[in-house]
Amino acid sequence: MEPFHAKLAAAATGATLTALTMTPFDVIKTRLQTQPKAPPQPLFPTPPANGCCQPSPKIPCVRRMSSLAPAFEGEIVCIWDHGIMRTERVTGFFDAFRHVMRAEGIQGLWKGAGTTLLIGVPSSTCYMLTYDHLLNVVLPPLLPSAVVPLFSGMLARTTMSSIMSPLELVRTNLQSTPLSPDNPHTLRSVLTSVRGLTRAHGVRYLWRGLGPTLWRDVPFSGIYWAGYEMWKKAFAREDLSGPQVAFASGAISGTTAALLTSPFDVMKTRRQAVSMQGLSAKSATFPLMFHIIRTEGFTALYAGILPRVVKIAPACGIMIACFEVCCVYFL
Repeated sequence: MEPFHAKLAAAATGATLTALTMTPFDVIKTRLQTQPKAPPQPLFPTPPANGCCQPSPKIPCVRRMSSLAPAFEGEIVCIWDHGIMRTERVTGFFDAFRHVMRAEGIQGLWKGAGTTLLIGVPSSTCYMLTYDHLLNVVLPPLLPSAVVPLFSGMLARTTMSSIMSPLELVRTNLQSTPLSPDNPHTLRSVLTSVRGLTRAHGVRYLWRGLGPTLWRDVPFSGIYWAGYEMWKKAFAREDLSGPQVAFASGAISGTTAALLTSPFDVMKTRRQAVSMQGLSAKSATFPLMFHIIRTEGFTALYAGILPRVVKIAPACGIMIACFEVCCVYFL
């Protein structure tokens, strides 16, 4: 097989495997990042079942021990339970996983998987080929060898993120919380919303959230590839090589990059989810970041960090290890 065709097949294989195995973590991450701030806690604790209750227009029963206690505003995350939408607040990765499994079944963890494949396979394939071409052909004559992986990764990611941003908008909203029982987030409803928003705001609206996406993906890509090449060379000095080294190098560098760029991932997810609901929101990246810090605290910038790291570490390892192994096999 020709080298280009071998790399193309290797990148497509790695992208498909990564997308299928990592989609559940992406679903959980998106649910956690789009969950609003918790309501204030009541002055008195909730009494046992069948305790004193008062009716509320928001929820059937509000338990209150005193008129001084603030009205409990209900839980937050909307989930489908046998055709009925219920709202519950989740407290973390494993709690969100449990809620989705209980209410939506195992298929709920792969919500948006088709769109993920539609986005991930061509995007990751083109990204890998672009990076490889920049790394080995375009940039070596122009830059010092030490920074070639850094700039190759950044340029490749800038190109692909800009092209795929509209599909990323669709995928984010497929994986986020349904709007209402009458308008669930199915592919059909999301595409209808996209068409409506495009007519109302223009085609540029499809690139809503591109700024935070670039702030997240461009540094991530640069840090990842620079770290990957550094770790691979470090393992080579210890006479270690092979797919296990590629996996470890990719996982370590991917985790580092994910930790450093997580706030921008939250910005991207928030803006894309809110835009599909037709709500007004701060649009610039840093004003939105400062608003979240002021109203929700600094930790809100790291919402969904556990599923993101749990997803990215093996995803980076699987992708690069599969790419290198398949390149050797196909060649």
